[in-house]
Amino acid sequence: METWQAILLGLIQGLTEFLPISSSGHLELGRVLLGISGDDNLTFTVALHGATVLSTIVALWSEIWQLIRGLFAFRWNWETEYVLKIVISMIPVAIVGFLFKDQLEALFTGNLLLVGAMLLLTAFLLTLTNRPVKMARIRHQPTYSTSLGMGIAQAVAVLPGLSRSGATIATGILMGLDRPNAARFSFLMVLPPIIGMNLLEVLSGDLSSAMLATLPFWAGVLTAFATGYLACRWMLSLVRRGRLVWFALYCALVGAVAIVAAFLNA
Repeated sequence: METWQAILLGLIQGLTEFLPISSSGHLELGRVLLGISGDDNLTFTVALHGATVLSTIVALWSEIWQLIRGLFAFRWNWETEYVLKIVISMIPVAIVGFLFKDQLEALFTGNLLLVGAMLLLTAFLLTLTNRPVKMARIRHQPTYSTSLGMGIAQAVAVLPGLSRSGATIATGILMGLDRPNAARFSFLMVLPPIIGMNLLEVLSGDLSSAMLATLPFWAGVLTAFATGYLACRWMLSLVRRGRLVWFALYCALVGAVAIVAAFLNA
């Protein structure tokens, strides 16, 4: 992989991780268009996700620090309950990650048909969030059931093309959570699983010292971090003010193009 290709993939990851348009799907499309292949695809993808996790920590540091302080007060409070809800949301993706790692890795091979279909599913989920909801039913904090529902959505969203943020935010909204808090919980709940995935890559030896020593690796990671921070702040503001239907239209268009390209290349 050339340095400019890694920077481009880092830019794609950083911008699309927080926007509900599927970072993994766009990374797969980017690899196909750039002609990038190899056994390190999933490892590099995990590293880029790790970079955007760091950008999330920086962007949401005040909220994260509040949760840490409340948790280490060692009493049952709002922060402890919120952290417990994050732990509950991790259960589905942990099960999928431990039991189906090899099967998931096999999906990251530039399968345009799968990516296109999942982008269309993302568009459908985002469209559902446009339905009017009675104000009396809107909650400002996730319940335990909402946390589990968003966790299941996160587990399913490991499929390339299905937006993690789109699926989790849409699930939260459809289960009665208001938009800003659905986005905030979506961004916070991804931190432990992605950090865990990066640790597993390091411990397993997949993230080799040879890869860490390359300029393309760090160029992609640093680009993903910088653009991820900007995208995170923008998305939080955007969810408060706007509708997600425009992202639905974008996903539908890109998904349709990907499916047509898959059939043309068959």
